[in-house]
Amino acid sequence: MEQPLEILNGLRVGPGQPLLLLGGPCVIESLEHCLRMARAIRKETEARGISYVFKASFDKANRTSETSFRGPGLLEGLRVLKAVKEEVGVPVLSDVHEVSQVEPASGVLDIFQIPALLCRQTDLLLAAARTGRAVNIKKGQFLAPEDMKHAVAKARKAGCDRILLTERGTTFGYHNLVVDFRALPKMSDLGYPVIFDASHSVQLPGGKGDASGGESEFIPVLARAAVAVGVEGVFIEIHDRPDEALSDGPNALPLDRLPALLDDLCALHDLGQKRMKRC
Repeated sequence: MEQPLEILNGLRVGPGQPLLLLGGPCVIESLEHCLRMARAIRKETEARGISYVFKASFDKANRTSETSFRGPGLLEGLRVLKAVKEEVGVPVLSDVHEVSQVEPASGVLDIFQIPALLCRQTDLLLAAARTGRAVNIKKGQFLAPEDMKHAVAKARKAGCDRILLTERGTTFGYHNLVVDFRALPKMSDLGYPVIFDASHSVQLPGGKGDASGGESEFIPVLARAAVAVGVEGVFIEIHDRPDEALSDGPNALPLDRLPALLDDLCALHDLGQKRMKRC
């Protein structure tokens, strides 16, 4: 993209702007946990001049097993996210899975997230886009990057121009994903900020039989590579106790590893910004 995009009032993403972090626990486990995580992550991002949006899901409707923890549900989840927004002072993001969730969520969410498996669901995309909020559309594991132009067209037709596009890996055989870094500039050619999901790119879908596995040790590796390529932001699921996380612990970054990773990402982002100025 050639020009920065204002996705929220006062928050711009793109050339000449700070790196954006969409981060937090996979799912809302409790109000206390979300507040603690949001405060800890904000402290690290503020110290480095990184733009930050808190991420947590109120309902993970796409779990491997029907016995897996899904979250507190819509109403309680929105109450928690509203508290995070007001008490910590950060914008909030969550995913929606059904059109019926969009209207109540629009009173709280600053960014709607369309899950990768639902990126072709026209009614859901249109409903989220019509709220006037920013929309983060995750590229389906089954899509070529250039095919995201259709999702962008749907959002724009509904009057939304605050669009983020997120890469989260492509299906590669059974229980594995692979990241093709060519996808990042290809999606950037669509004219909107590209975010790299470093957590779900290391997920092993269904890899534990009745749950997904993951290789969180590769989160820093892929995140650094994506920022070096030139993405505008990173999406990272972060947990203070990944082994005890109620969802996606195997592909969550331990909170104590966040500071060092952010230092690396800032250095790479700054280098990229300087290179662009010389050009």
